[in-house]
Amino acid sequence: MLLMFYCGLCEVTRMSIFLLLLSIFTIILAFTFIAMSQPRRHHRYYDLMMTAFVVVLLCSNFIGAGKAAVIDLPYFGTLIFGGGVLFFPIAYFFGDILTEVYGYAYDRRAVWAGFTALAFAAIMAQIVIALPVAPGSYMANYQQGLETVFGNSWRIAMASMLAFWCGSFSNSYVLAKMKIWSQGRYLWMRTIGSTAVGELVDSSLFYMLAFYGLWSFDQVIAVALSQYVLKTAWEVLATPLTYWVVNFLKRKENVDHYDLHTNFTPFSVKV
Repeated sequence: MLLMFYCGLCEVTRMSIFLLLLSIFTIILAFTFIAMSQPRRHHRYYDLMMTAFVVVLLCSNFIGAGKAAVIDLPYFGTLIFGGGVLFFPIAYFFGDILTEVYGYAYDRRAVWAGFTALAFAAIMAQIVIALPVAPGSYMANYQQGLETVFGNSWRIAMASMLAFWCGSFSNSYVLAKMKIWSQGRYLWMRTIGSTAVGELVDSSLFYMLAFYGLWSFDQVIAVALSQYVLKTAWEVLATPLTYWVVNFLKRKENVDHYDLHTNFTPFSVKV
């Protein structure tokens, strides 16, 4: 019966279901390897921090990213920005904390968890949208709402995931290296500096990959630049909170990791 139901679906839906099953298998395989490489020591707050990181990442990408908001600023005039820009930088806030306290390898695991969650959510959204709609005006309107909110093209979805992946690893790598160079001093300089690099990579990749050819080149640059400035400014404003959380975790976990002998390859989940 399941086979008959599957065969009765349209080709797009069948392909979406295949991709979903493939992604589930990949997630199970990835987390099997994670389970096989247990952390060298137990950290009481690490799982909580990683969960918060993934939740913020998913919500900022799927709830706020699609809305263009506007605000009038003194001296600057009207500024248009994506709603997700208010919350996406929180992911970098958690990334800075994970790298500063636990080290690059622990943040790398969190980045892979977030990337996997984004991939799963994107594929699930496409499958739900592609499923045949039940008759009735309510479901017709509901389907239209789903397509509006979650029906981003594959180009935008892939650009978002790739930009996040590259930007997050750039942020973590720069922070880890700056900690060694500064001998653990000037936390504010490390968090702001690494975020500036990570957000530059993220914003540049996303807008060029997602909208180049659809928007004019000048428009792509202007929007990417404004988003970059807003995201980096968020990190500057969050610096006092970063200090408080970092000091709290270092004191409670009794850890302050330096990545002196770390393998910085992004293609690993070992800690």
